[in-house]
Amino acid sequence: MAERTIFQQIIDGEIPADIVHEDDRCVAFRDNNPQAPVHILVVPREPIPSLDAVSEDDAPLVGHLFGQTVDHLHLHLLGGRSLGWPPG
Repeated sequence: MAERTIFQQIIDGEIPADIVHEDDRCVAFRDNNPQAPVHILVVPREPIPSLDAVSEDDAPLVGHLFGQTVDHLHLHLLGGRSLGWPPG
């Protein structure tokens, strides 16, 4: 069995998080190292390690995604100030 990611531990309630939304497909919570006044991570409940592992059932959850540091597909929602690239 693969090691459970920090995101899966947050989803399972083992690690506390400031959850702002959850439903049967995903959980959204505030990043603990925010890069903007609003920095929310949106994570599917089922771990998807990479875009290569996306199935047809996952299609509603994915769009344009970039590199990630945790092997669990996720999106960053940033706002609250003018942003540039790279973020920070």
